[in-house]
Amino acid sequence: MGLAAAIGLVVVHEAILPLRTRRSSTLLGSGQITAQGLELVEKSVAVVIVDSQLSPVQQRNLEKEWGCKVIDRTGLILDIFGERATTREGALQVELAHLEYQRSRLVRSWTHLEHQRGGFGFLGGPGETQIEADRRLIGDRIVRLKRELEQVRRTRGLHRSARRRTPFPTVALVGYTNAGKSTLFNAMTGADVAARDQLFATLDPTMRALVLPSGRRAILSDTVGFISELPTELVAAFRATLEEVSEADVILHVRDAAHPDTMAQRADVEEVLRGLVSDGALDEDWQSRTIEVLNKADLMGGVAAVQFRPRANASLVSVSALTGEGLSELANSIDNRLAAAMEDVSYALPPEDGARIAWLYQHGDVTHREDSNEAVHIQVRLLPADRARFEHP
Repeated sequence: MGLAAAIGLVVVHEAILPLRTRRSSTLLGSGQITAQGLELVEKSVAVVIVDSQLSPVQQRNLEKEWGCKVIDRTGLILDIFGERATTREGALQVELAHLEYQRSRLVRSWTHLEHQRGGFGFLGGPGETQIEADRRLIGDRIVRLKRELEQVRRTRGLHRSARRRTPFPTVALVGYTNAGKSTLFNAMTGADVAARDQLFATLDPTMRALVLPSGRRAILSDTVGFISELPTELVAAFRATLEEVSEADVILHVRDAAHPDTMAQRADVEEVLRGLVSDGALDEDWQSRTIEVLNKADLMGGVAAVQFRPRANASLVSVSALTGEGLSELANSIDNRLAAAMEDVSYALPPEDGARIAWLYQHGDVTHREDSNEAVHIQVRLLPADRARFEHP
């Protein structure tokens, strides 16, 4: 229902159909197909959405039985993503995922693709079939898209490298789709990112400056929402978006605390993150820098009414991004998490080296300073990345 509404479809009929066995030809049993067919005709249904993955054969056979368009869960999510992507990177990623999906739909059972085109007379033999031509065209386009995406990712990598040279740590928002990430992003940064009560309102990564209670500045990044059974085409296609998570100093896992399936949603998000660990895109200790943010407390009677037991060694903060309740506690938690990651180091610098002394004040927390004619002795707390930048410029 939520996925259908997210793309503006009006749902006039829904049914839960138990499956004793998954039929390879139609997924559903013949009796179920007949009964649903009568309902579809009576209600003049133009598009049927099956909340499961359909093989190309199953999709074609159901369309033939029901006389209308049939799409599966993956196809619907791809359509939503195609409608929402606004940046060039997002559009390229969506098109790539679409083509990977469409290529799997080109099967011999699609008889309209089996007609041969005439070959060149001097080559002899049969001409190229329509399905072979379509596969070749899609394959060529996929190669070009991957090349363009690689260039975009290199550019994003350069941007990340440039951000590493700035004094600002990064904080990434992750979470199930429609958990309120964009509303929280706006509330914390004063931005005006589109925040709507619908699935996949955010597809392209967005970043803004965030000022913490200590005065420390950080970069807050909003990312694409996760969903259960996320199509594998999209996990790969949106790798660049998730790379923002791998680079983050703090990860905010935003959850819809008022949702009845909030625990299952948490498990779905963590499963995707663990998959990134397996792919080498995320380090294994990501949980140690994660804060769980229980959002939408206003729907539960306020922050004090949100009752969840935090896991061992985990930070948990309840907030309402809509009303602002709990946001100061969240900002303090981010500050504390960044401070905990800092290392205490000491340096002796020449008094005339004012630029490097100023750099330490700008990038770290100076806890002690002692000046003499020979050297300036400074004790300072620095993030590991900042320490590396200072010691190995």
